[in-house]
Amino acid sequence: MLIMDPAKLFIPYILCLPLFLGCIGKSEKKTTSNSPDNVGQGADSISLKTNATHSERYSGLETDKYLGDVSIETLVEDERVFTEGPAVDANGMVYFTNKRENKILKWNPEEKKLSVFSSDSKSANGLRFSLDGNLLACEETTGSIVEIDMDTGEKRTLASDFQGKSLQAPNDIDIDSQGRIYFSSRTGRPDLAIQNQKGVYRIDTDGSIHQLLVEPHIQMPNGVAVSPDDKTLYVIESHSGLDKARKILAFDLQPDGSISNRRTLYDFYPGRSGDGMSIDAEGNLYVAAGLHAERGSSETLDTRPGIHVISPTGKLMAFVKTPEGLITNCTFGGEDLKTLYVTDSEYLLSIPTSIPGKSSYKPNSN
Repeated sequence: MLIMDPAKLFIPYILCLPLFLGCIGKSEKKTTSNSPDNVGQGADSISLKTNATHSERYSGLETDKYLGDVSIETLVEDERVFTEGPAVDANGMVYFTNKRENKILKWNPEEKKLSVFSSDSKSANGLRFSLDGNLLACEETTGSIVEIDMDTGEKRTLASDFQGKSLQAPNDIDIDSQGRIYFSSRTGRPDLAIQNQKGVYRIDTDGSIHQLLVEPHIQMPNGVAVSPDDKTLYVIESHSGLDKARKILAFDLQPDGSISNRRTLYDFYPGRSGDGMSIDAEGNLYVAAGLHAERGSSETLDTRPGIHVISPTGKLMAFVKTPEGLITNCTFGGEDLKTLYVTDSEYLLSIPTSIPGKSSYKPNSN
């Protein structure tokens, strides 16, 4: 069920409401690179069957134990809109991006007010608040991970290159309890003479950069998430090509930040894979995935559009459908971290959850 605040409705959208409701339910840095043997790059050790039918995948779920009703928080009315990367600060303000208009937006849930935090975001995609309350952003245009001081507005580049080549566009980002940063990096048509291949990286607290995964051992890295106990790193593969990877990978995360024991946690193929994801205090993943309509790729409609709650053992536990458009990402917020904020085309949505997000989603106040 979709809950809408009447104050948020605009006359041009009233005629579309029945259809809408029907769709709900550069300093020198130390660098290291993992070899395939270190990561366990062989065949994934756990994999769900990809031939499950549309109905089988979604049967027997316990959605009410995990998720409440979908509500529209706000509508973005820019000329071009593609929302991404929600993150919530220590005061409960929700930041998210409109990549197509080069903006980082700020939503005040209490005052129901949408404002522009940055009008020069360098096509920022994923956002995440650091433990000390500064905003981390994946800048696609510059190919950089940057940190924005929320007191001064000063921006500092944390990563833009690796072993003498620039990074491909950073896409999504998470942190562990030590403050180490994990991010994916991928571009549609890279220039490999000057750019690294697609990959997943870690930035340590001393500023050193480490490559955890690289092509061909990763095809199209997207969302990343670290488990609450820092023992598992999850990475979404979201390649839209025929017979390409559309799955969630899991890796054992060692105390030094290296990874091993690669396995497939959940396989979305042949539907659209996950995009972004977040994780609750019990280690369940909340994954933004699926399509309302085919989009000219080999992706089918077998993955329903919405939030998928997937357990640490790879079981789909719950699902809630989101509005028409393309669901992209989500994060936990609210006073008790029991509100899931979701970016979905021109909308910022919210969904109450029974389990709070992991504690690092609530940063310390500056």
